[in-house]
Amino acid sequence: MIITIDGPVATGKSTIAKKLAEAIGYIFFDTGAMYRTLTYGILKHQIDLSNADSLQQFLNDFNMDIKVIKHQRRYFYEGEDISQKIRSQEITLAVSKVSAIKAIRDKLTAIQRELSVGVNAVFEGRDMGTVVFPDAPLKIFLTGRNEIRAKRRYDQIKALHPDLTLEQCLEEIIQRDHYDSTREHSPLTNAKDAYVLDTSDLDADEVVYKILEYKDSLKTKWPHS
Repeated sequence: MIITIDGPVATGKSTIAKKLAEAIGYIFFDTGAMYRTLTYGILKHQIDLSNADSLQQFLNDFNMDIKVIKHQRRYFYEGEDISQKIRSQEITLAVSKVSAIKAIRDKLTAIQRELSVGVNAVFEGRDMGTVVFPDAPLKIFLTGRNEIRAKRRYDQIKALHPDLTLEQCLEEIIQRDHYDSTREHSPLTNAKDAYVLDTSDLDADEVVYKILEYKDSLKTKWPHS
């Protein structure tokens, strides 16, 4: 069974998806980290995004490894553990532009669907329920008030970026939301059959509990699901 969790930045998607997967014994996939890994490769090799042939050649050769080390998922590219590097401000500022390109989304969609074959998994991202797994039996879309999300984001990254202000975080979140929701390919939006949850006033455990209730309701509707 595939469960999708989508939503904008700083709604708690990764934390909630991890907790949910652990609670029910599913595999967790952070697709945002996959886009960040690919973005790292593009920046490392100075790929010109406007050059379709060069980009396609890069995508044809692109490979990454996801390993679980001491109960933590680590992301490897060309043999290097880049789990920390993909959280840098440079990658954060570049990933939206990179992930808006159709060829890139097609490449990672294919990888994500391949990873889903024959497993029970929670996939967290921005288009999991709308594009990658439109037939998933349980889809969740998380939202949150901008000010709350900005504070969460600020608390998450301020140690790495001491010059960053809360106001800058809020501005970046608003800009990112607009960019992601208006892009041509796979815009950020909730699937029509998704459960929409506002996480502003809920902690991660409360959100997971709600999702488990939704999951249990599937058994009532479809006993063999």
